[in-house]
Amino acid sequence: MKLTGTIINYYFHCKRQCWLFSNRVNLEDNSEDVHIGRILHQIEHDRKKDTEIKIDNIAIDRITPEYLIEIKKSDADVEATKWQTLFYLKVLSQKGIHRKGKIEFLEKNKQDKKVIFVELDENAIKKLEDLENEINDLVSEATPPNAINNSKCKKCAYYEYCYI
Repeated sequence: MKLTGTIINYYFHCKRQCWLFSNRVNLEDNSEDVHIGRILHQIEHDRKKDTEIKIDNIAIDRITPEYLIEIKKSDADVEATKWQTLFYLKVLSQKGIHRKGKIEFLEKNKQDKKVIFVELDENAIKKLEDLENEINDLVSEATPPNAINNSKCKKCAYYEYCYI
């Protein structure tokens, strides 16, 4: 299976969500939070000219001469976003394009953006290779993992699938 940044993100966020999405169970079109995220990306796209670049199986929010920039609505799952961004950096690196990662969180009701910087190094590359194997094993299972019963589940696009 060809990995995407979304699949990497979901693997950290919720393995059940990762399995469902990877096996073509898509409930995101009904999610208000996903819709808001798409609107924020569109606003950024309209505001700046160097936005949303698609390369192979990834969609990069913005790229500058120094940074690959990933934009998120909130900092609800920083670890997932960090590895999604590192995955994008790895894909670019394999194409001879070397950048640092910059993650911008457009937090609600705040004037300032929260920004995190990441860099692709040998440890991250090794971890991404391990993640690819783990994710391929996960999504090849016949059934999805059990629901995680976490407070973050209430805002998930898959909430009704898992709990109702």
